[in-house]
Amino acid sequence: MLTNISGASNVFERGIVCYSNQAKIELLNVDPIIIEKFGAVSENVVRQLAYNIRLLSDVDIGIGISGIAGPTGGTPGKPVGLVYIGISTEKKTTVHEFNFKTDRITFKKKVLEKIMQYLEELF
Repeated sequence: MLTNISGASNVFERGIVCYSNQAKIELLNVDPIIIEKFGAVSENVVRQLAYNIRLLSDVDIGIGISGIAGPTGGTPGKPVGLVYIGISTEKKTTVHEFNFKTDRITFKKKVLEKIMQYLEELF
């Protein structure tokens, strides 16, 4: 979705979709114990996603996202609409939690809007 924005190639280095837990472990060195303990949709995992993509890619900002877009997959503790967005810079890595109770496509748009908001705040 970021590359739909004209000029994205001037600032966007790469994107990795590591959808499965195994991909998170293999591609971005997420600790499997953290996934097992907290689940893939968690602050702890997203913190590692954002931090590790920044380091492994040698870029200024790393972004990590994990959520439950629905319409299935939710639980009472982690309902459909839950998403964690992590932003990692050299100074700090922060993770924000949201619950966007909407359809799958709108969910993804809302996640992108939040990411763009955070990036605008950084600059």
